[in-house]
Parts: sequence; C-alpha cells; structure tokens
Amino acid sequence: MTAPALKNDILLRALLREPVPYTPVWLMRQAGRYLPEYNETRARAGSFMALAQNREYACEVTLQPLQRFDLDAAILFSDILTIPHAMGLGLDFVAGEGPKFAHPVRTEDDVRKLKVPDLDSLRYVFDAVSLIRKELDGKVPLIGFAGSPWTVACYMVEGEGTKEYQLIKSMLYARPDLLHQILEINAQATLQYLNAQIQAGAQAVMIFDSWGGVLADGLFQEFSLAYSNKVIQGLIRENEGRRVPVILFTKGGAQWIEDIVSTGCDAVGLDWTANLTQIRRRTGDAVALQGNLDPMAMFGGEAAIRTQVRRVVDDFGDVGSGGHVFNFGHGISRFTPPEAVAALVDEVHTYSRSKHKPGV
Repeated sequence: MTAPALKNDILLRALLREPVPYTPVWLMRQAGRYLPEYNETRARAGSFMALAQNREYACEVTLQPLQRFDLDAAILFSDILTIPHAMGLGLDFVAGEGPKFAHPVRTEDDVRKLKVPDLDSLRYVFDAVSLIRKELDGKVPLIGFAGSPWTVACYMVEGEGTKEYQLIKSMLYARPDLLHQILEINAQATLQYLNAQIQAGAQAVMIFDSWGGVLADGLFQEFSLAYSNKVIQGLIRENEGRRVPVILFTKGGAQWIEDIVSTGCDAVGLDWTANLTQIRRRTGDAVALQGNLDPMAMFGGEAAIRTQVRRVVDDFGDVGSGGHVFNFGHGISRFTPPEAVAALVDEVHTYSRSKHKPGV
C-alpha cells in the first residue's frame, strides 16, 4: 500500500534503539472500557464480537484514544482469541465473565480436528488494519498484535480465563504430545496472522505471552518461548522500506530475560516487578525495553502518577539514545479515570524531554 510519511515515528525509532527526543508512550488496552466513547460505540455494535468484526467500528475505537491523548502509537483494536475463534471453537464474551469457548480443546480427538484457519476467515482484522492506516494518515505508527501460542492455548484448553491453569497443566504433564501439537498449529497460525497484519499495514507487531509466567523454569522455555520463537523467526521484518519491530511481552518473565532476548525480538515488554536498570545491565542494551508502570498507580491521584512516571523513566536511565517505550506492565484497568491517562502521557513527554541528553 502507498502510505503517507509518518509525522511521528518516535516509537519505531525507540524500538530500534535509535536516537529520540523523548520517551514515547502507548498503553496496553488503550482503546477500551475506561473511555466512555468506547462504551458508546460498543453499545451501538451490540456485542464485543460485533465490534471487533466490523472494520469501521474497530477503526473508530482504535482512533478514540488518539483523539483524547498525545499518544505515540495506535494499536489495532482486536482480541488475542480471534485465531481459535476462526478455528471453530465458538468464542463468545459473557458480560462480567470474559471470553468463553463453546468447544474447548481437551481430548485427542479435539486436537486431531484442529487446523490452521483459512486467513480469509480473519479478513475483517486485515481490513481493519488497512482502514486504520488510512485514517491515521501518518499521524503515528500502527501496532498489530497476537497472543502467543502458549497463552492462546491456555484459553483453548481451559475454555475460559483461569487462575489455576489446572486443565492445560494437566495436559502438559500427562499428555505433552497433545499440547505440543496444539502449540505447533497455533504457532503456524500466529505467524501467518501477524504477517498478514504487516502486509495490511501494521508498522510494528507485539506478541502477548500473558500467561508465560505461570510456567515452571524449563517448561517455560519448552512450551512457551520455543513457539514464540518460531513465530518471530518467520515474521516479515521489513515492509514499506522500514524495519518492522517485534515486541515480545511475557508477564512474569523477567527472570528469563536472556532467553527471551535470544528469540531475536527487537523489544521486550516487562511487567512492574522488573527493574529496568538491572534488565538493561543483563541484556547489554541488546533490545529495547517496554514498560513497566503498575496500572494500579493510576488510582493514586495525579501527584502519585507523575511521581511513578518519573521513577520508571529514571529506572531506565538517560533519554536520547532510544531503547525505552513507556507503557504499563499489563493492560489498563477499565476503571481508570481518563484524566489520569492525560496526566500520565503529559508527564512521560515532559519529564523525558527534561532528561534528554543529546548524543547519549
């Protein structure tokens, strides 16, 4: 596609550890229920799936945060469970309960029936990407995303969100062969899905390994990281004449930072339990770092928000040489006041500019 030049490419430069004038900021779940305009659009759509599967609605809610806040990126409005839905597992979002599958994958026969979905069944996502790029008109980059093969498998086997992971961990220990089959199919599907997003116009992509941190050492590498690595190795890394940065986020994964870096990702997302100074030391600045404010800091009032923003910026170190993207350590809470987000974005930009050291 022929697209206008980016007016603000600070995010892409930071992800590639290139010089920047300030620390860029975007927020996980930045298009979501904390915004009244999002809730109005969702009500018009009638359901979450109707919202996500309509390119005009998806574009509308993707752009809503950018109309309120001076964010440095847009992220596609979609869900990490679009792939298993396209596999025929029957995804639905139950009010107050979250996602549920009508047909979870739990038996050998269930696994045998699984296959990589036809990308045409996900055309609504790629059409949304193209429309969002057109409507952004080069204002900021667009981030595409997918769930990691392991995280998506958790939902596929459990059938819904879980705090114990009993069913998928039972499969992991009793029938690892079945789980590996699921993960291989998920990895192939995720690779095709992300590459199609890139071809449709996504300028960076993120892999959400939200539940990788629930695995034991050794099992994380075997059942989560190995399959995220397969995805990363096959991704389109250059499009429209620019590098397409890849962000890998494993919640609870800081202890495995060296292993995560070995995948070849350009940036690593970190939750609020990680110390950015220590992670930089351990990685030798081989990758950019994204994060890592606790989303609950948004309920402490403006002074506390600004203090915590400064702490994260200082934790990373000198601003100027790139390598840091400000974000939460997980998704924004639906109860977050929009004015708190405005204060956060303002403080990230203002304070990081004051800490900028040319030529660092």
